[in-house]
Amino acid sequence: MVDRPRILVVDDEEVIRDVLADFLSLEEYAVTTAADGESALAELRQSAYDLVLSDLKMPRMGGLELLAALEHERPAPTTVIMTGFGTVETAIEAMKRGAHDYILKPFRVEEVVLTVRRALEKQRLAAENLRLRDSVALYSASERIAGSLSLDAILRTVLESARGSTQADEVQLLLAESARDGAPAEAKALRAAMNPEAVFAHFDAGGEALRLRREEAGRYVQAGGEAPAGMLIVPLRHRGEVVGALGLSRHEGPGRFDEGQRKLVRMLAQRAATAIVNARLFRGQQVAIRETIEGLARAIDKLDPYTAGHSDRVARYAGLLARRMGLDAATVRRVRQSAQMHDIGKIGCHVNLNKPGKLTADEYEDFKKHTVYGRDILEPIGFLEPLTPGVLLHHERMDGRGYPFGIPGAEIPLIARIICIADSYDAMTSDRAYRKALSHEVAVAELKRCAGTQFDAELVPLFLEALERWRAEQGR
Repeated sequence: MVDRPRILVVDDEEVIRDVLADFLSLEEYAVTTAADGESALAELRQSAYDLVLSDLKMPRMGGLELLAALEHERPAPTTVIMTGFGTVETAIEAMKRGAHDYILKPFRVEEVVLTVRRALEKQRLAAENLRLRDSVALYSASERIAGSLSLDAILRTVLESARGSTQADEVQLLLAESARDGAPAEAKALRAAMNPEAVFAHFDAGGEALRLRREEAGRYVQAGGEAPAGMLIVPLRHRGEVVGALGLSRHEGPGRFDEGQRKLVRMLAQRAATAIVNARLFRGQQVAIRETIEGLARAIDKLDPYTAGHSDRVARYAGLLARRMGLDAATVRRVRQSAQMHDIGKIGCHVNLNKPGKLTADEYEDFKKHTVYGRDILEPIGFLEPLTPGVLLHHERMDGRGYPFGIPGAEIPLIARIICIADSYDAMTSDRAYRKALSHEVAVAELKRCAGTQFDAELVPLFLEALERWRAEQGR
């Protein structure tokens, strides 16, 4: 059933109020009357109206004063002014102040009905345009949500989009896995924080979105909270499972959200539910990747007690350089992970890495194969395959005299050039079976000396700058 348009007739003459109410009711409008502007304003703050038909001159508060007061109400109804005083200029002044139209007294009832129809049709078209604009904005937001794997970014976009498209005073997003244990801490700052138990009991039982007035909203608000004038709560469902709830509230005026807004927010919630599930899966995958990499790094360190912790330190130094270069977070993470894996191929080497003294020529040739072994270990593992360029090529040199392929300069992937510097610095400043660690100062001098031949000359200064800042922070 479609709601009838609601009209508030405001006039200090009871006869005019009653006549207009009767005729407009016959036109299938829902009509309420008020004797002056103050009474009308009080009524408007309690209930939503589509149109106000108001006399210009009334005791206590006239039509112009009512217009001025309505500018601060949300949503402001369409207003038509009736006047039997002054000239047409007086009515035009009312239109300048926001009235949609005016009617001069004495009037014929048919004229009033026609003016009301025109005003309501204009309001309907304006509302359609507004809904279209909000639909476009929400669709754009939902596309951003669907394309994101960052849970924080998804939640932020959902909240901003829901608030912007509905002009809600407060917006809250409850995630089922955390909210069932109690309301989140940030809810304490909200006047109408949702009651997780009541909200999820409703949605778990198959309930649909809730569009509530003040008298209905109280049971869905936390104890001690304030029931808002209007509340809209929409479930976030993914394949039948409730993964969260999106709540919007308005504290002033009639406050109730309309059906169009419910549909828009429901569309946003559907996209958000899928995106949240995907983001959690991605986060779980990232944890699995990290734990796998850390486990493999521990296995590498077990091969050589002299290099215990080497993989973690190389990852740290590589991350320092990557961040100093301004690389994005995903690339920095990939650099660190590849650095942790850079020696994984040593598992396949037959050389005794703990022997005192340097390796023989044959042993060194066998040792050099660890980069290829590392690639062969990681490549078949889908989520580790992106780490292989750094593992395979971190011993290449800018002058083309490195291994395993002897590729020069910019042909060496950036990730490998970064790890080459980080690995070399840590190797120089760590104890080995055949020598003691070199000092930081000696290692820095060696990096500078070999910049442009072994190391990327543009990256060495950036690495040293980031390293010195980190050492200062560590008090070294």
